[in-house]
Amino acid sequence: MSDSLPPRVSPPLPPLPEPLPTPGRAIPPASRRTSVWLWVGLILVAAVGVSLMGAFLVGRAVVGSSSLMASGGTGARQLFETVLEDHGARDKVAVIELKGVISGRTLGMRGSLVDSIRAQLDRAAEDSQVKAVVLHVDSPGGEVLASDEIYEALRTFQLSNDVPVVACMGSLAASGGYYVSAPCRWIVAHPLTLTGSIGVIFHGYNYRGLMDKVGVLPDVVKSGKLKDMFSGEQRPEDVLPEERQILQQLVGESFDRFKEVIRQGRRWSAQQNQEEGVKEGRELAANWEEIADGRILSGKQALESGLVDELGDFQRAVGRAKSLAGVSRANLVTYQAPPTFGDLLGLWGKAAGTTQVRVELPGFLPEAGLAPGRLYFVSPLHIH
Repeated sequence: MSDSLPPRVSPPLPPLPEPLPTPGRAIPPASRRTSVWLWVGLILVAAVGVSLMGAFLVGRAVVGSSSLMASGGTGARQLFETVLEDHGARDKVAVIELKGVISGRTLGMRGSLVDSIRAQLDRAAEDSQVKAVVLHVDSPGGEVLASDEIYEALRTFQLSNDVPVVACMGSLAASGGYYVSAPCRWIVAHPLTLTGSIGVIFHGYNYRGLMDKVGVLPDVVKSGKLKDMFSGEQRPEDVLPEERQILQQLVGESFDRFKEVIRQGRRWSAQQNQEEGVKEGRELAANWEEIADGRILSGKQALESGLVDELGDFQRAVGRAKSLAGVSRANLVTYQAPPTFGDLLGLWGKAAGTTQVRVELPGFLPEAGLAPGRLYFVSPLHIH
């Protein structure tokens, strides 16, 4: 038996830690992905900030430095001039767009459509190089009061500045869309334009039957028997006879105003044409009131009734404007408000692919300021 001791066995050493990344050594995939996305996010944030600030500064620079900027006047906003067609001429024809539902509702910093039309007319009046205005109308009509305010602005502009306004009807110039065209010196419509719809409408809903079905009972305290006239909560049999009579009288007054606006506008236009020897214009037909029953007319039918002067397109309207102003060449210009920060945010939202889900209920157009219970010069085809 040997006296030698058994060999000693050393315990295993702990594993060495991973060496730190050194130049030339690959970074692990997970760390590389995190770093890339971090830089992408930072670049996107910086790009958005630079684009928003740049657009804002450009807008401010245009407004601050342009010699064409409005000096304020009676306009509520400062406008700058944009050239639509440059013909190398000194004279100008200003183009004013009147599109969509006519409403006096104020839409944020932009003001209302009435404010916009007034401001553009004021801007044109301040520029002695503007020899004529083309009012490009594409509207189903709208509020009675807003339509009348635009009518008065157009009428006053022409009488005060001796600058003709030519109405150019687009695909639709019905009811209030025709109302605002009536005071213009000349009216051009396409043969397929939908116009007419001369009349007034009051529209509402009676939902008492629905309330009865779900067990909702109105509790009304009123100072007089007519205080809740034409309320949607009334049962049809509870509507007093004088309620409809009173409302019909209000509608009748607005309708009489509509017809008088047409008479005055077309009479004034005919007188101007006669004084200046312009023979192509039309006068109102003797029986024109027979078609003032709310019916829709084509541009051709409106011409036959004397409601418009000429058939043609936008270029025909521009040519007529230059002819009435006595100029052979003119640049086409329009007026725009500088972009606001809200506009820039809206553009960013669109660029980012924002999706909006919208549910529309039957009735008027609340986003345009049209609500039940008011008087409107509007085509009934656009009550939905």
